[in-house]
Amino acid sequence: MTKEFPGRGKVAILKTSPDTVLEDYARLMELAGVRDALPQEKETILKINISWQTWYPACSTTPWQLEGVIRGLRTAGYENLIAAHNDTVVVDAHVGERNNKHKFVVDTYGIRNVHLFEPQYNWVRYEPPEPFLVLDQIYPEGIYIPELLIGRNIIQLPTVKTHVFTTITGAMKNAFGGLLGRKRHWTHADIHETLVDLLMIQQDIHPGIFAVMDGTFAGDGPGPRAMRWHEKDILLASADQVAIDAMSAHLQGFDPLEIPFIRIAHDKGLGVGDPEQIKIVGEDRDWVMAQDWDFVQEDTFASRGQHAIYHGPLKPLEGLLLRSPLVPWSYFASNFYHNVYWYPFVGRPRVEKALETKWGQLFSEYGAEAGLRGAVMPGMERQTVATAAGLAVLAAGVGLGFWLLTRGKDEA
Repeated sequence: MTKEFPGRGKVAILKTSPDTVLEDYARLMELAGVRDALPQEKETILKINISWQTWYPACSTTPWQLEGVIRGLRTAGYENLIAAHNDTVVVDAHVGERNNKHKFVVDTYGIRNVHLFEPQYNWVRYEPPEPFLVLDQIYPEGIYIPELLIGRNIIQLPTVKTHVFTTITGAMKNAFGGLLGRKRHWTHADIHETLVDLLMIQQDIHPGIFAVMDGTFAGDGPGPRAMRWHEKDILLASADQVAIDAMSAHLQGFDPLEIPFIRIAHDKGLGVGDPEQIKIVGEDRDWVMAQDWDFVQEDTFASRGQHAIYHGPLKPLEGLLLRSPLVPWSYFASNFYHNVYWYPFVGRPRVEKALETKWGQLFSEYGAEAGLRGAVMPGMERQTVATAAGLAVLAAGVGLGFWLLTRGKDEA
């Protein structure tokens, strides 16, 4: 059954610059029909994306994206705004909102700021009006979602980038980081169907849905963190999460209908995933359709191991490795790869180069008056290094003990 809603199948796309980006966001949202999509009498949640607690180009919601959306909404008459974050097993949202300068923007505009994982926020069991594709099988004890989200408008704030599990990540994947709790990694083996289930939840619980996507920096390769950044100077907005993700995929050089979560949502009538059927406003349609950035989706060493668990030879051990007391090993492995190896040795030089660009300079100047000029560029994460060192000492001790025991037996 086709889901009808204002703005279905329409995506606004604009080219932008640091000098005009805040005004461009307001214009973008009007072109995409924000007033028709979001009832003004309802509170509106801004679901911020933090894919890394460290600033990295194209990785997380940009401060100008957040500010541009807040200003555009207020100009359009939306006063009751809530900035929302959720927890993750590998990213500290409190650190991330400071390093990505979200907290500065939210505080500047006096926006209520919530962290959905904190104990004062209730999570309630959700009963779907129609059967799920996979969520009820993954969580047989029930699906629990933040009560705060129910009955309020939602605006997803993703960036244009690739992803190791879903080819690209955008509006639909951003909901994954808001609706599900700390066990959301359980869904990775069925991630495409999960995203479609989550879109169905969104369309049920929110009176209005909208998405605003930043492509000033865009990322390709093994996203959402260890990417190659590119300046693309582009913004997207839509009330149709399937359509905006499809156009982001098209710009990056992928066939949207070859990406399962877009294809399934399109076939179920939850939105429009075929670029030929999408109405483009703002930039010239011919120009947009001619774009092909030739991005590629790649894996990291860490994600190759995850793929082996979810879809490869380690599949029989998935429950043991990811749903038992052993699960912290996977968090440690991800943190070790990204924060001990990749960022200090590969990412940091890329960040330094990005800060020399026009968008990097804009990021650097955000919050300068509050002492936030520049970007926080950490070295090796001390806690992860200490844990690794402890494990290495433990392994060495066990190995030495085994060798001494074997040697003793041989001498006897």
